[in-house]
Amino acid sequence: MGFENRHSWTPLLIRYCYSDGGNNSSLFSVSGCCTSMSRMTYQTLNLTLDARGVMTVALNRPEIRNAFNEVMIEELSRVFRIDAVAPEVRAIVLRGEGSVFCAGGDLNWMGRSVDLSFEENLKDTRNLTQMFALMNECSRPVIGLVQGAAIGGGVGLVSVCDIVLASAEAQFSLSEVRLGIVPACIGPFVVAKIGASQARRLFISADRFSTELAYEIGLIHEIVPNAAGLDQALARILGNILTCGPHAIAIAKRLVLDLSWPERRDRLSDALEYASKTLAELRISPEGQEGVRAFLERRKPTWLPNVT
Repeated sequence: MGFENRHSWTPLLIRYCYSDGGNNSSLFSVSGCCTSMSRMTYQTLNLTLDARGVMTVALNRPEIRNAFNEVMIEELSRVFRIDAVAPEVRAIVLRGEGSVFCAGGDLNWMGRSVDLSFEENLKDTRNLTQMFALMNECSRPVIGLVQGAAIGGGVGLVSVCDIVLASAEAQFSLSEVRLGIVPACIGPFVVAKIGASQARRLFISADRFSTELAYEIGLIHEIVPNAAGLDQALARILGNILTCGPHAIAIAKRLVLDLSWPERRDRLSDALEYASKTLAELRISPEGQEGVRAFLERRKPTWLPNVT
């Protein structure tokens, strides 16, 4: 079996991650990545690239706890698109500006979903699933730094990182069922990270959980005493990564993804589409509509009996 065939799962992802209209230009030019980077403008992200080739992607909506909307989804997808990461980039650091890593979905973005049709919601959820898939499959090592809270989709971001460092005060929650929806778009990545047993518990309880539990179940890899210690721990991790062969790192990452999901070549696209449709259907369901509206109106939802 040839090398190309052994690692042929990437085209499956490309087929799922729908075309961006032909605009596949790189984030950085080969001749001058910092110059090209300065020409890119982002509404929701801060990007920096240092002389070592370490790119930092910072979620930059601290006023709303770095919650994501359709703009952040598009911008993160653009950054992590398979053909967009320049060869100069050796590693990617994902972090949040301010005191919170990511609080999940933006209230205004979520509120608009209640007035959308199934087809409109499906387009929206496909874009969200695509973002997580692109981040998960990025050939560069992705290191997540978690301070404060990671809620809902924020846990999804944690799940697609290769290495995660969290401050002791960080908290986590998969809170979607409180809104009458489910963590569908992040589901494939969360389940792969923590396993089905823990996912069943956390998906249906919406409990907040500590860094200690996050460490025990494999969601994060290291706990540091406080947010200030994250950069020190990061420097140690990067010191190790940057001494290694970049191609070997990319193949090692690809190997783990293949071995941890042996049937991914046949199932990945179907799983991502199933996740997208599940969330789109729940968004327009009576329960999903009631849950989101109650959340926006700051009241307790009125749930109907389960008729499924």
